[in-house]
Amino acid sequence: MGRFRAWSVGIGAAALVLAGCSSESAAQPPPQPSTTTLAPTTTTATTTPEPVTTTEEALPPPPPPVEPPPTAEPQTTYAAIGGAFYFSSPDGLFQCGIVPLSNRTEAGCQGATTPVPPRPEDCMINWGNGIRVTNQGPAAFMCSGGVVYTSGGETIDPPLAVGATIAENGFTCTSADNGISCVDDATGHGFRIAPDSNEIY
Repeated sequence: MGRFRAWSVGIGAAALVLAGCSSESAAQPPPQPSTTTLAPTTTTATTTPEPVTTTEEALPPPPPPVEPPPTAEPQTTYAAIGGAFYFSSPDGLFQCGIVPLSNRTEAGCQGATTPVPPRPEDCMINWGNGIRVTNQGPAAFMCSGGVVYTSGGETIDPPLAVGATIAENGFTCTSADNGISCVDDATGHGFRIAPDSNEIY
């Protein structure tokens, strides 16, 4: 009986220890499950634009710079055209030339002048529109159907500056303030012509 009591006491004590352990365990809250909050992942897609390729036609080269036309200066030397030398008065009113022909050489100027002598009976075309001198005699007014003293260009021939002289084929022509004069160097015959005056010698 003493053993029984001792065993009962032992069991009771063990029960109390177990009960105590149970109470402690019951008083503690159950462990919470571990929670991990992940930040939302943001994905940014970067698209690199493809380079734009443009095909441009090559521009034509710029035109060369336009140079201003040269200032027309009176010429004092003239190239022979078929052995003839053509020029104009500084004012452009007279077209002149020193011209060798098959049977004679002459120097003359054409243009309106005054006074003009009466028309001769044998002149059936334009009269008095200029004066010429030949190596066969004195100077005389012209009877002609058109312009004789011209190189045939689109414009009249270059002007002979005042004070300038052309001496070719035995004739000398000079430009002066009072008109154009031409003389046969061998005979001394010649003329001077201007819009409002003229003379023959």
